[in-house]
Amino acid sequence: MFYFIMKENMKVISIINYKGGVGKTTLTANLAGELAYRGKKVLMIDLDPQASLTFSFIKPEEWKEHIASTQTIKNWFNTKKKEVAFADLIIEPLNAKSYTTKGKLHLISSHLELINVDLELATKLGGANLQQAKENFIKVHRRLITGINQIDPNLYDLILIDCPPNFNIVTKNAIVASDYILIPAKPDYLSTLGIDYLKKSLDRLVKEYNEYCEIEDDDDDSSISKISPKILGVIFTMVQFYGGEPISAIRPFISQTKKLGIHVFENYFRENKTLFADAPQYGIPVVLEGRRADIVKEIENFVTEFERLI
Repeated sequence: MFYFIMKENMKVISIINYKGGVGKTTLTANLAGELAYRGKKVLMIDLDPQASLTFSFIKPEEWKEHIASTQTIKNWFNTKKKEVAFADLIIEPLNAKSYTTKGKLHLISSHLELINVDLELATKLGGANLQQAKENFIKVHRRLITGINQIDPNLYDLILIDCPPNFNIVTKNAIVASDYILIPAKPDYLSTLGIDYLKKSLDRLVKEYNEYCEIEDDDDDSSISKISPKILGVIFTMVQFYGGEPISAIRPFISQTKKLGIHVFENYFRENKTLFADAPQYGIPVVLEGRRADIVKEIENFVTEFERLI
């Protein structure tokens, strides 16, 4: 199989937070949709077993009938079956296609059984000696980037990875593959509490991975590049506004996050449970459908800020 080498112009961004229910999928879908509307070629990868991003673009019955058995990210991670071509997992959500004619919006869908794949990957770690442990660690944690490296880098400008709300091996695969990390968070106690811990976990993984890369085998001429994913920042979601500003009850959490030394985006995703919750049944992100000008404008402003940082 021919392997392409990733070019600098194709950026990989993982969207992650330990805390669930922070609008991670809403953020990913609308960021991808707006970027594609602006002419960017975007590939979304759904790594969350809940498959919320997948079902934001594909109806569950369609997924079950045409995609579930052969065309999800589970098929790539499942080492018990014959290896598939990574590009063969890519689908094009049709409902959003008419809104993104200047760009491209593609998806690799998730699977509800992806959590079992993580357990299988864990059994492949370790080894009889340091060199074998290094090889197994690198192989397991590079599974996703190995697939991404098969894609012609001219096909996409950005790859957005919707991660599960944990730090398992599948999530670590996303981080190893990433140029940037984007952290969505609600401005409340529990959602912001774990941001500093997440940063420390990221630093620990990068350190451990790069240390394994430094272990050399005299009989092995291959080398693995070290990783250095950059945290783009925290984007606050589900924000309540009053008088054009976040309500006073949540401002302390925003201020507290800014003190962590992590960039905090100036623009927010406001809370609108009805509008964002209804969007998946149509397969079109809110930013593309545009029924609420104020919300759409805020998302557009965030995407403009995002583009300046990558």
